[in-house]
Amino acid sequence: MRSFSASAKAEICREFPQSGCCALAECFGILLFCNSFRNDSIKIITESGEFAALLPKLFKKAFGFGFDSPAGEGKGGKQIFQIQSAEKMTTIMNAFGFDTRQTFSLHINLPVVENDCCKTAFLRGAFLSGGSVTDPGKGYHLELATTHHSVAKECYLIIQETLGFLPKLASRSGGQVVYLKQNEQIADFLTFLGAPVASMGIIEARLEHELNNQVNRRCNCDDANITKVVEASQEHLNAIRMLREQNKFDQLPEKLKQAALLREENPEASLSELAGLLEPRISKPAMNHRLKRLVELAMEGNP
Repeated sequence: MRSFSASAKAEICREFPQSGCCALAECFGILLFCNSFRNDSIKIITESGEFAALLPKLFKKAFGFGFDSPAGEGKGGKQIFQIQSAEKMTTIMNAFGFDTRQTFSLHINLPVVENDCCKTAFLRGAFLSGGSVTDPGKGYHLELATTHHSVAKECYLIIQETLGFLPKLASRSGGQVVYLKQNEQIADFLTFLGAPVASMGIIEARLEHELNNQVNRRCNCDDANITKVVEASQEHLNAIRMLREQNKFDQLPEKLKQAALLREENPEASLSELAGLLEPRISKPAMNHRLKRLVELAMEGNP
């Protein structure tokens, strides 16, 4: 069965950039968050069939060429895309403002993502290449993982600028992770990338979780109320039994005797229910007062 993350990526892959600048920006996001992006080679590994189908088209639109050879197959059916051609690498590096002849540290070249549409395309590529999102039935977590420290910080700023909320940063196994933990932010981010169905899955999971919490709270409250009713009833019945043993029951005022008999006949009833059974009806506090008085009278003979 396909994972929630895989379904979200499949949905995002349906959108293909119409302009060359957005295709370039999306490829930039893919490369900065892929398995290996160096000045002499590229390696992208994916298990998403939709992403594997999208990659050659994107590179063709952005650079005018594809990968060095058809995608190879790795472990678990994953597909591997590689470029090692010096000529192709020079073209790619120049497009992003890098020089293959120099030692460099990868970062997000801002002119490539200057337009709002290009920022969206960049983040879409970053998620397709190095992103994942947890099944909302198990928790809320979306992340973008890269091996480049500067890229993570700059991606953080792009998310802040475009979406208006702050992700979090963390180091993991020598790499950097930009992540979101709030369900509303994850839903907004997925919608922004072009995955409204996955976003709705987050919202539905949240609503279901909230409903379950409400039901649990109501059940816990009901259980607590039932326990209180049972404990109070037992206290009343014990007091009535003691009054009978002390030969005080027949001397009780008529109102107290009436309340005692009603309790004996209805041991599981609440105070409100007992008050409603009297003729004429009395209030719940009045019934509570009468039963408490029975307890007090019973305890007077048992210090």
